[in-house]
Amino acid sequence: MRAAFYERQGAPEDVLQIGMLERPQPGPGEVLVKVHASGVNPSDTYGRSGRTAPMAFPRVIPHQDGAGIIAAVGADVPTQRVGERVWIYEATWNRPGGTAADFSVVPAQRAVKLPDNTDFDAGACLGIPALTAHRAVFADGPVDGQTILVTGGAGAVGSAAIQLAKWGGATVIATVSSDEKARVAREAGADHTLDYKTQDVVAEVKRLTHGAGVDRVVDVDFGGNLPVSVQIVKLHGTIASYASRGDQEPKVPFRALMQKNINVHAILVYTMPESAKAAGQADLTRALEEEALRPVIGARLPVERIAEAHTAVERGSIIGNVVLQHA
Repeated sequence: MRAAFYERQGAPEDVLQIGMLERPQPGPGEVLVKVHASGVNPSDTYGRSGRTAPMAFPRVIPHQDGAGIIAAVGADVPTQRVGERVWIYEATWNRPGGTAADFSVVPAQRAVKLPDNTDFDAGACLGIPALTAHRAVFADGPVDGQTILVTGGAGAVGSAAIQLAKWGGATVIATVSSDEKARVAREAGADHTLDYKTQDVVAEVKRLTHGAGVDRVVDVDFGGNLPVSVQIVKLHGTIASYASRGDQEPKVPFRALMQKNINVHAILVYTMPESAKAAGQADLTRALEEEALRPVIGARLPVERIAEAHTAVERGSIIGNVVLQHA
């Protein structure tokens, strides 16, 4: 099979290769997926660069997320699944063979049936981004009638969170950093957008909520946004964060959090409870079928341009998801 891979860590243009590798075979409880689209996430670039950990395998085919068709199944998996359109995730979680290849083997429960109205490119955006967004929005139950602030509302996770929160019946305020990103957030369904570079977010949130604040913050930068978040979250509200880009080890204003009984959720898809993953899969399926969720895709590139895709994700130069398409 044709695959993109790396055998050492480093800059994308230095270590990513394209070549022919042996096609993997599914073991017990696994499925072999013919990959049609591969999603590129920040954590994929961390693995390639060595930012978070050394290489766990001599050779790694990157990318956790993808979509395609089940080509074969291992023992203990119903043969009826062969031919099923699926989206897959965690393809390289403690495994070496991701979706940047013609074929990828994943545990059967990580291959989720893709609704007929959803194409493979969108399916490749449902793993890390959409499951993270779902957990950030619904970890504490229904959000109908709540007001939710989504920071980074034009991003892959942020735009999915906006759509899911609206689907759940919430009013959504999104923060952005440009007019173009405001447009993307509004198209995703945000009721209000705020440019955090030019507007006073605390004052504007209080104005929009008549002084009440928000029930929940879905946050792309826990450390960087914490001074604002503690001021705008309601009593018994929640900060649900999936990154801390501004400060990896922020000083936590414990008393401010304590006084409001603010709940803090730190979210990572890979270690989420299986029950949370199952709930996310079910809700994402319904949202897709109801056309309430449509991933924002900022770039579609052939697999041969994987280094360019990694560079774009690292620089944050693309608004929305980046998808590699297999020929």
